[in-house]
Amino acid sequence: MSELTAVIDKLAFGGNGVCRINGKVCFVPFSCPGDEARLAVTAEKRSYCVARIVELIVPSSYRVPPPCPIFGKCGGCSWQHIEYGQQLVAKQQILAETLWRGARIPGERIRAVVPSPSHYSYRSRVQFKLHGSANNLHIGFFRNNSHRVEDVGRGCAIALPVINASLAALRKVLQSFPEVSAIPRISIDTADNEVIAIVTYLGSDSSTAAAFFRERRADLTPVTGVFLQTGHKPLMNLYGADHLTYSLPLASTNRNECRLTYQPGGFSQVNRGQNRALLDIVRQMACFQGNEQVLDLYCGNGNFSLPIAAEVAAVTGIEESGQSIEAAEANRSLNGITNADFIRADAVAGLKQLVAGGRHFDTVILDPPRSGAADVVSELYRLDPASIIYISCDPSTLARDCGLLANSGYRVQECVPVDMFPQTYHLESVTLLQKL
Repeated sequence: MSELTAVIDKLAFGGNGVCRINGKVCFVPFSCPGDEARLAVTAEKRSYCVARIVELIVPSSYRVPPPCPIFGKCGGCSWQHIEYGQQLVAKQQILAETLWRGARIPGERIRAVVPSPSHYSYRSRVQFKLHGSANNLHIGFFRNNSHRVEDVGRGCAIALPVINASLAALRKVLQSFPEVSAIPRISIDTADNEVIAIVTYLGSDSSTAAAFFRERRADLTPVTGVFLQTGHKPLMNLYGADHLTYSLPLASTNRNECRLTYQPGGFSQVNRGQNRALLDIVRQMACFQGNEQVLDLYCGNGNFSLPIAAEVAAVTGIEESGQSIEAAEANRSLNGITNADFIRADAVAGLKQLVAGGRHFDTVILDPPRSGAADVVSELYRLDPASIIYISCDPSTLARDCGLLANSGYRVQECVPVDMFPQTYHLESVTLLQKL
């Protein structure tokens, strides 16, 4: 195993630091720009190599002490050792470089990253892995590149305090659960006044398991509700509310907020403050005048559709998940909104349905999964929208899709990165494309 000295130049998508060894790109986990380090190469590929830090000769001025005792072991956070301002700089650079390589989007169209109000204690939903027996139970996350559970002790540094308090209560109660080895994971989700735990149970006696958690309801505070997940069956509500609720601001109505619900196990953004930031950016980019027809593809529970409904003529949402469409329709009624309709369909099929019906939309809001929306964007031009607002959680698929949209006559006007996930390399972004 060869060893040599190098200086880390920058950070890459994936979290690793980057340097060059004998002209070849080298990725170094848990390094920081400006580090001078002695490295040992651990993997050699044709076009790159991977190395680990053997000795930190001169630490970077951007290094800070990570607050989490299992940082570097846990497979979650990758940047707790890097000063937060430098994390933002790195994310802006990564996004700009990716969009230039993939779609030739000039760097001056990439704005500064919108920082998260909270650098820690921001996640509203966390899934914890379990392993072991009642007397030796590990609750936490998989170690890097393994399925061994690293125990989080008092909790996760990026989780909301109420989630860590709920974890402590669950840990204590599980010490008397007779089949704790049959519980591989527990998800804790919180919104407003609700804290819902979803317990995945793989044992053979779900009735006894359900009775156990019902009987210990008082010991599980601050958890307000527990659901049991068994195989592919629908979630079993053991007690508590059957939904979670959060709010987003309204722009121009007598009410100040739009109340939105989603079902346990359903999708919602895990950083509530940054979810509001996304909505603010969408509004700024759209410049609604009140007469627009808006399409919200991958609309979920109406996270964008419903808060903007009062600002446009009408909004249509398309979503494949029946659970999400059910929540969107319930939220429409909850907020007394009459100019929004929702279609349950695969995004491509729903889009073709609208085209066949002769529908026209002025603005399309696009919020696809990490895999992007290549099939959708190649069909979007048929609706002839004046603008497309693309919310992305993956720079690579965003670059690919912007390239496809360019072939249909759409140009990127601006892209605003949003730090939805501090202490990690992940980022969200909102991109405005307009018809030339």
